[in-house]
Amino acid sequence: MFSANTYSQRRLQLKKTVGTGLILLPANPLIPFNYTANTYHFRQDSTFLYYCGHQLPGLFVVLDADNGQEILFGHEPSMDDVIWEGPLPALAELGDRIGIQQCLPIEQLPAYLQNASAAHRTFHYLSPYHAALQLELLKMLGQTQLLSSESLIKAIVAQRSSKSAEEIAEMEKALGVTQQIYQFAMTETRQGRFEYEIVGGVEGIAKAHHGTMAYHPIFSVNGHVLHNHYHGNQLKNGQWIVADLGAEAPSGYASDLTRTWPVSGKFSETQKEIYQTVLAAYQRAVEALRPGITYRECHLLAWETIAEGLKNMGVMKGDPAEMAQLGVPGLFMPHGLGHMIGLDVHDMENLGEQFVGYAEHQERSTLLGLRSLRLAKQLEQGFVLTVEPGIYFIPPLIERWENTGMFKDFIQYNRLKQLQGEGGCRIEDNYLITHDGSRKLGPPVPQSITEVEAAIG
Repeated sequence: MFSANTYSQRRLQLKKTVGTGLILLPANPLIPFNYTANTYHFRQDSTFLYYCGHQLPGLFVVLDADNGQEILFGHEPSMDDVIWEGPLPALAELGDRIGIQQCLPIEQLPAYLQNASAAHRTFHYLSPYHAALQLELLKMLGQTQLLSSESLIKAIVAQRSSKSAEEIAEMEKALGVTQQIYQFAMTETRQGRFEYEIVGGVEGIAKAHHGTMAYHPIFSVNGHVLHNHYHGNQLKNGQWIVADLGAEAPSGYASDLTRTWPVSGKFSETQKEIYQTVLAAYQRAVEALRPGITYRECHLLAWETIAEGLKNMGVMKGDPAEMAQLGVPGLFMPHGLGHMIGLDVHDMENLGEQFVGYAEHQERSTLLGLRSLRLAKQLEQGFVLTVEPGIYFIPPLIERWENTGMFKDFIQYNRLKQLQGEGGCRIEDNYLITHDGSRKLGPPVPQSITEVEAAIG
């Protein structure tokens, strides 16, 4: 946890920005896995974590933007709690740790909210993504539908988008663990191993540092399946692996890195051409990072570089810049260049991508790939984001485009058919936007072909 003053200042800023009404900040509940007492791994709601710090379920904070009052609602530990969970802090102690002096039993919360409703107070809240919490809020507020407060969303996005020095330090801690994860995964890669053997070790490293993974690991020889969480393949020479792995620090801050490497430890000539094209797209996007540029522009630069590389391989023809504007590279990179990252690996995504990644009147593209860009707006100092271009050969998608004559003037489908078994390739790192450019976060992880080949096996 950070200092009590950090959380107090964050809440003070939130109240000032929202201006009026009651701001409701619920902690996440425990969610049963297969029966009530056997729950899923607890992960605190990131908004609650940002403003209130505690990694505990069942808490609820109310902020009064009109008079500045702050109340922490929660349970006092019972003897049963002590028996099953050990000594627990009193509610007042939890309040002291985050700078809240008024602490009340959670049983008083429904009456408090009902009285506020009777007084025609305005409520600001985020619609919960947990069904149990949705039902609880509906009951307490006496409503039939929960509609998130847009003013609260905009205030949170404005505040959480710019990362402080202490937040950056936490993200670099997570990246330090992720470096160890990649060192292990690359070293353990060899023919005959199963993907799940390496993934098990990856998750163990995160847990050994008192953390967890920030998202489900992607580690697959079928890298053309973008979110591939299947780990049952046996590794064979000639294949290459897309590994998208990121540790989460105990504080909740995430990391998100991707590397691609050959099982044998040596890239084939074709793999080298694909890899170098992705690396060139990555480097061009990174060179463009600075306050004032839109991330949509960076995406188009990466697409243009991919088009140029695939043109050199005989897969595409025409002007790379024109192809990027038309969306032709979407066949090979059908995802966005990157996203914001912080307490969430896709930072604040529960608040809505349109609020987090787009300016108020900025429209989302309808082009394949560009329409999936989570961050398109103008970059600002303090933003932390991922840069993750890739090239993928997705047989059903290629077949559909060829059968419909999609961009037949730009794509050499006969040459493309020769590459359909190449799977996918992606490279990803995390960057902080500085006053005049950007800074790559975390310790180095092998990236060049020479570095990667030296690290395998």
